[in-house]
Amino acid sequence: MVKKPVGVTDAELAVLKVLWARGPLTAKVITEAIYPDGAESEFAAVHSFLQRLERKGLVARDRSSFVHVFSPAASPADILGQELKTLAERLGADSIAPLIMQLIDQKRLSRKEATEIRKLLERYSNG
Repeated sequence: MVKKPVGVTDAELAVLKVLWARGPLTAKVITEAIYPDGAESEFAAVHSFLQRLERKGLVARDRSSFVHVFSPAASPADILGQELKTLAERLGADSIAPLIMQLIDQKRLSRKEATEIRKLLERYSNG
């Protein structure tokens, strides 16, 4: 879980998405997933993204073998929550509720999504 506010760039998010989808991977495999025809410069870029993500506490590195393996240390929900909080702060909002209402207003919800939101509202409004 993300403990302190950290920003995630689009490039870093691309790396996290590969890790979320495929699990622990080497930097080479991550690079091939993001840049299928990648050159050495793309490998260096991905390695840099991984280092930044590790410093931010969003990626864990397994150094037990010669080739290091990276895995996500934050979930998509962790990142989404932090991004919403950051956006609310940037907009000067005291609450993320207006952001959530705007998102719901902009996208038609499935019946399942609407039910899940109702359950959340009931749980947190009675607490």
